[in-house]
Amino acid sequence: MINLILFGPPGSGKGTQASKLVEQYNLMHISTGDLFRYEMGNDTPLGKEAKSYISKGELVPDSVTIGMLKNKVNANPDVPGFIFDGFPRTVNQAEALDEFLGSKNEKVTALISLGVKDEELISRLLERGKTSGRADDSDESIIKNRLEVYKSETTPVFDYYNEKMMARKVDGHGTIAQIFTRLCHVIDEVAV
Repeated sequence: MINLILFGPPGSGKGTQASKLVEQYNLMHISTGDLFRYEMGNDTPLGKEAKSYISKGELVPDSVTIGMLKNKVNANPDVPGFIFDGFPRTVNQAEALDEFLGSKNEKVTALISLGVKDEELISRLLERGKTSGRADDSDESIIKNRLEVYKSETTPVFDYYNEKMMARKVDGHGTIAQIFTRLCHVIDEVAV
């Protein structure tokens, strides 16, 4: 089974590349944003719990996020693997993911980080903001803050997997096809 963590700052192209990787490797894409929308939209117990935190402007606890992720993985036992997008964001979440996969005699195959310079990320997000309807993609100061939060909160996750010799960096500049080729090269290398 291939279990990939697709990692990178907002605007690095994770969603675009994940959809191509799903086709190439027949993996299931699990985006935490999609999980939240599904669970809250269907008013599940975890969705209700998440709403209670979000409505107060609080962060949803790891236990709720991890519960949603476990539900999704457990509901799809026959897929050949998963692409985790937007998770884990903290070392605690990484440890919980490792423990959960270990309970299924599985493990993370690799964390693959898309590296993109800040100027390029800002440009991409502002461009996306013209059509996405997302306010956080239209304001450069908000974008810069998101990038700083990403660096401070999620860089330790890369370090956590790097210490285990499971982290890889991929140049996230260039065309979608060029980046995809680089990603496939790394996946083909680690998935043997």
